Amino acid sequence: MTVRKNFNFDEQVARHLEEIARHEKKTMTEAVQEAIEEKYRRIFVKRRKKALQRIIESATPGSVGTRSIQELKAETDV
Repeated sequence: MTVRKNFNFDEQVARHLEEIARHEKKTMTEAVQEAIEEKYRRIFVKRRKKALQRIIESATPGSVGTRSIQELKAETDV
């Protein structure tokens, strides 16, 4: 499914878009779509890296959730 959106570019950006599309032998729509998708991929990867870093920072050796393995073992040894 395609969605029609209208954008306003200043003259210089519009010329650059035309030149990029011509150079890459693509439509201006294709050039814009590729630029947006590339930018989105970078944002997505950055978000995933931050999430992974939070997981790594919150994990401590020898723990399960918020309790240490020793605490869990002590409960089962009763």
